Amino acid sequence: MEYRDFGRLGRISALTLGGGGIGGVWGSTDRAEATATVYAAIDDGITMLDLAPSYGAGAEAEQLVGAALRKRPAPDVAITSKVQLADDEQGDVAGRIRRSLHDSLTRLGRDHLDLLLLHTHLRPDAVPPTPWTTTWSAYRDEIVPEFERLRAEGLVRGWGITAVVHPDVLFAAFRETHRPDAAQVIVNAMDLDGGNSAFHGTPPAGDAIVRAANAHDVAVIGIRAVAAGALTSTLDRVLPADDPVAGDFVRAEPFRKLAADLGQTPAALAHRYALSVPGVATVVLGVKNRTELAECVTAEALGPLTAEELAAISAIR
Repeated sequence: MEYRDFGRLGRISALTLGGGGIGGVWGSTDRAEATATVYAAIDDGITMLDLAPSYGAGAEAEQLVGAALRKRPAPDVAITSKVQLADDEQGDVAGRIRRSLHDSLTRLGRDHLDLLLLHTHLRPDAVPPTPWTTTWSAYRDEIVPEFERLRAEGLVRGWGITAVVHPDVLFAAFRETHRPDAAQVIVNAMDLDGGNSAFHGTPPAGDAIVRAANAHDVAVIGIRAVAAGALTSTLDRVLPADDPVAGDFVRAEPFRKLAADLGQTPAALAHRYALSVPGVATVVLGVKNRTELAECVTAEALGPLTAEELAAISAIR
């Protein structure tokens, strides 16, 4: 496993185990297999677990990881979790952040997080409210100060943002004196939004966001490497025909053909692409079992794609 610079937080494995898969977001799994996947990831050299209260009913991913690590401690493994602040009218931003963090720490059985991420998108103040967004003013005036207080109190080692839509606001966040330690950015071979930014009517701008984050020493966490399943051999969950990911899966047929021509599975090629993008510190895996994990770990061990392979992908984007 390759280890990469993760800014102010040290070094991290090139692959991160995400909580979405083990929490059942990306298709069904059971607790025994999900727990075995956590252990296998750690044994394979993965040094960060990326969780959130919304990953699974009853915060299943956090509950599962907390139980797993109480049974088999892994003190050197970094844990991230998230806080949602999407309701502009609710107020009490600092209190909501602290309550969410407290609940996550309780489920995990830890006294701090290595990274707390804002799990909502930033939007300009002039843009009308949309689901899963919070305003620039709320971020600058309330969220950032509270995140910095949590860091000073030792409740988090660092904090970060979801960096997907409204690039100009993200660029401003990177330029701030109190900038995030890390940013989660969509990074995939076909520049698909993985059912994410399309919800807000904003096309992906992952390449530009990665470059801007790097320019201001903000570590990049690559997400949606397989575009929520669109860049795999088959969708592993039933989706309505009009679901954005279902449409992306159809559009990704040339990618699957290219993977076959290169003698790789689509998922392996997609992860190798994300790992090959300059400036990406780690790529989050949405795997839900040990078989899917092994495919990704094997792909990582093959190393970066060649210039010819990258050119072939560029030609079908």
